[in-house]
Amino acid sequence: MPQFQLANFLPQMVWLAIFFAILYFGIVRLTLPKVGRVMQAREDQVAGDVATAEQAKAEADRMAADYDAGVASAQDAARARLGDARAAAAAALEAKLKKSSDALAAKSVKAQAALDTARDAAFGQIESVAADAAADIVERLTGKRPGGDAAAKAARTALA
Repeated sequence: MPQFQLANFLPQMVWLAIFFAILYFGIVRLTLPKVGRVMQAREDQVAGDVATAEQAKAEADRMAADYDAGVASAQDAARARLGDARAAAAAALEAKLKKSSDALAAKSVKAQAALDTARDAAFGQIESVAADAAADIVERLTGKRPGGDAAAKAARTALA
């Protein structure tokens, strides 16, 4: 094989160094800086995107905290209004119950007065009926009718 002969070895090394230098300076020196700039630009873009995402997440977290605080505030306000409404309803119900109770008490007093009047009237009629019955009984037994005042007095005494 000719490449392993010593006479051909030195020129092959020279040509190898020439092609290596051409490749090194042609590829490494010309293309690697472009690749490095592209990689740096991509790294900068990714870092910027990560920073933007972190800012967006912080803003979203702040908005979520504000929203939660707003919801809690609205719930507290609703609870307060509900308590006020319950208190107002209880006060209105209490006033209506007092008014109804007063009306029932007035009706009860009137009914008791009417009942007392009716009872007194009935008792008076019972006295006159008892006096008449006593006068009739005395007349049948004795043949003589007692006076109206004596019969009424006797009936009143017997009923008391």
